[in-house]
Amino acid sequence: MKESDTFHIGVVTLSDKGSQGQRIDESGPVVRKLLEPVGYVTHDLILPDDIESIVSVLTDWSDREQLDLIVTTGGTGLSPRDVTPQATLQVIDYEIPGMAEVMRMESLKKTPHAMLSRAIVGVRKQTMIINLPGSPKAARENLEAVLPALSHALAKLAGDPSDCG
Repeated sequence: MKESDTFHIGVVTLSDKGSQGQRIDESGPVVRKLLEPVGYVTHDLILPDDIESIVSVLTDWSDREQLDLIVTTGGTGLSPRDVTPQATLQVIDYEIPGMAEVMRMESLKKTPHAMLSRAIVGVRKQTMIINLPGSPKAARENLEAVLPALSHALAKLAGDPSDCG
């Protein structure tokens, strides 16, 4: 079982413009800062909204790098290029619907557009994958909604045998 300060984390920003240097990534730094109490961000990448690239990175970081957590930001909306949830569904073994529900519930308190989010939270082997929206404000709000349970969830995935009560 791992201590919370030893969790290894990857952050993937999905942005066509960001990957081409046409836009500065603002959500990635917000996510990395919020994750500091959870563990170490050891992997950080900006990719275009391309399903094959996303599947490849999620699979590699889960299987080969054996990261404890991968957080994506961007690509969770309704535009044709928003393919992060489809890529995530291709690689995960199972979903954690409660975490995605809490993110949407908290976002709905601020905007009715939150109901359009298709963000997925799931697990591949022992790696949790969380999809966040691409805007820095929404990424912060969504991640803050699940942070209280995140270290516990990661410890359970890592084999913590203690009771959850």
